Amino acid sequence: MVVILLGPPGVGKGTQGVMLTQSLGWERIATGDLLRAARREGTALGEKARAYMDAGNLVPDELIVEMVREHLAGLSPSVGIIFDGFPRTLPQAESLDRVLPGVGRQVDAVLLLEAEEDVLVKRISGRRVCQESGRVYNVYFDPPRVPGRCDESGAELVHRADDQEDTVRHRLKVYEELTEPLVAYYESGAAPILRVDGAAGMEAVKETIRGVLTSTLGLES
Repeated sequence: MVVILLGPPGVGKGTQGVMLTQSLGWERIATGDLLRAARREGTALGEKARAYMDAGNLVPDELIVEMVREHLAGLSPSVGIIFDGFPRTLPQAESLDRVLPGVGRQVDAVLLLEAEEDVLVKRISGRRVCQESGRVYNVYFDPPRVPGRCDESGAELVHRADDQEDTVRHRLKVYEELTEPLVAYYESGAAPILRVDGAAGMEAVKETIRGVLTSTLGLES
C-alpha cells in the first residue's frame, strides 16, 4: 500500500504523517530525511547529492527519485508506505509512477489536507519560539501566559524570519503554483484523491484520515 500525503505549509501534514505511521505501523518517507541519511552514511547517492548541495544547487529530481527507489527496494513488500510531502511537482509524480512498478508498488491514494489561507497564515505567522527551552507557542491558538515571554524559562520569544506573514503568504503561493498541476494529475485517474479538512483539531483530523483510508482502501478501522 502506498499513500501520498499532500498539503500546504501549516496544515499539519508532518504531524499527521508521523501519527499515521505510528498507528498503522507503516514506513514514513520524507525525501529530506533520505537526503540527510544518505549524506551521513556516505552512500554513492549521498555523495552525488552532497556535490549539488555544497554548490548551493537543488538536488535533481532524478537523484531524489533514485534514492526513493533504493530505499523502497530495501523494505519488505508487506510494509505500507506514506510519502510525506513528496512528490511536490508534476515531474516528480510522473517519475515516481515510473519507478514504483519496479519495486512491486503503485500509488493507492493521495491524502490532500486542505485549509483556508487565513487559517494557515495564523498557524505559521503566529508561531513564537523560545530559544532556551525550545518550546513553541502560537499567539492565536496557544499563547504564553505573559505575552512575548516563555512560560518555562521566562526568556523572550522569537518570531523567526520564515514565519513572517509576507514570507508565509509567498510560500503558500509557491505551493499552490507547484501543486495545482499535481492535484489535477491524480484527479485525472492516476490515483484517488481523498480530501481532508486540515483546519480541524489534530485528533479530529487523525480520525478523519483513518476513516477515509478505511472506507477507500479497506484498512481495518
